Amino acid sequence: MIRRRLEDRLRYLLKHFPAVGLLGPRQVGKTTLAQELAATGPAAYLDLESPDDRAKLANPEQYLSDHENELVILDEVHRTPEIFQSLRGVIDRGRRREKKNGRFLLLGSAGPDLLRQSGESLAGRITYLELGPFDALEVSAASLDRLWVRGGFPGSFLAEDDELSAIWRQSFIKTYLERDIPQFGSRVPTETLRRFWTMLAHNQGELLNAAKLARGLGVEGKAVARHLDLLVDLLLVRRLPPWHRNEGKRLVKSPKVYVRDSGIVHTLLRLGDKEDVLGHPVVGQTWETFVIETLLAVAPEGAEARFYRAAAGAEIDLLLDLPNRQLWAVEIKRSSAPKVEKGFHFACDDLKPQRRFVVYSGTDRFSLDGRTEALGLVSLAGELQALW
Repeated sequence: MIRRRLEDRLRYLLKHFPAVGLLGPRQVGKTTLAQELAATGPAAYLDLESPDDRAKLANPEQYLSDHENELVILDEVHRTPEIFQSLRGVIDRGRRREKKNGRFLLLGSAGPDLLRQSGESLAGRITYLELGPFDALEVSAASLDRLWVRGGFPGSFLAEDDELSAIWRQSFIKTYLERDIPQFGSRVPTETLRRFWTMLAHNQGELLNAAKLARGLGVEGKAVARHLDLLVDLLLVRRLPPWHRNEGKRLVKSPKVYVRDSGIVHTLLRLGDKEDVLGHPVVGQTWETFVIETLLAVAPEGAEARFYRAAAGAEIDLLLDLPNRQLWAVEIKRSSAPKVEKGFHFACDDLKPQRRFVVYSGTDRFSLDGRTEALGLVSLAGELQALW
């Protein structure tokens, strides 16, 4: 069992809010984490994909009142969006009787219906925490390449060998397309969405070109926007916005798009093991994805992530605008002997970040030019986590 880094944060939020929404893609470990939490105190668990458990909420206010001295865990809560109005009433009545916090833990796959319903009914009563796949601070340093190649979904990362890991990921993609995504009201044909997901993997980490994607799919540009919104809402794809606070420069305005889990990217591209990945042109982009997802998972709450690219060639892979008013510039290299490109220096001259880093595949830490540090992913992730 790998202890999730967010467990302590989840306990903290439950002490201070009536309800906490634990969001994340399917099979990422939300239920396991919730059950670990439930084992430490009185709790009632309902899986709302189970007809029997849904039947227990035929009279939701009565059931919830009967369990007012327990943490009520509602798994796959997006299946019963009507429950949110009942939760609001129960929470408000509990507040009047000094039963203020730690009442409900809501697990969901971060669909748009969940966010809209909870936002409307539970405003001021709920906070959210995103649980992603395993990150670089949750596994051993020796397992870092395995995490990159297989991705961080527990079923894939913990598989006995690369073949079983690949089979797990293939099944995950198939199940998401055929069963899970339609539950959120999507009417996109399964094959169209598979092709779109695969096209994003082929264009991993590149600027969004909706017209090009639309031509490839044979659809209108608006359809591409809808498909992308769906995968972003389900936390399967990241849309990284560009930096735009420099009026004196001509800056790129299109976002970069990443399939968030590197293992899923490799499966969509039919890459089976590390040797396949190292021999593919997308190797640099999937390493970049892996680094970005880990850094954003451990960054302090309120941090904003962007990239910087000017028409003249100045470029920074990742800008972290931190709550302590510091700006960190991060360049990402797969090479074991990293070098800083001129474009990075030009961009730093424009933005004047407080700290400059190059994350590379090694573990040593050293200065490249007196202002820029080269270091491994685990080291930089550890620095970000220490800011909490």
